[in-house]
Amino acid sequence: MIIVFEVHLAAARSGDDFLSAELLEETGAQVMTPAEARAVGFEGVPDDPNVRLVAVAQRDKGFLQGALDRAHDVTGFRVHEVDM
Repeated sequence: MIIVFEVHLAAARSGDDFLSAELLEETGAQVMTPAEARAVGFEGVPDDPNVRLVAVAQRDKGFLQGALDRAHDVTGFRVHEVDM
């Protein structure tokens, strides 16, 4: 099972750096645009340029959730558990 965060970003953000490179490296989290997520098999992804999906191992859910809570460009997120 993996955890997928559906992250909603502020429209005026300056880039996709809402998570630090260090956090991404330590957790192995994968950040995807809606198009990239659909290309690897995710269904029902909203076609919104301000949405990113972040996949992470279940053990790192808390680290990622804390980072998203603190990220200025994140306006909200939902957590999904996905069986692989």
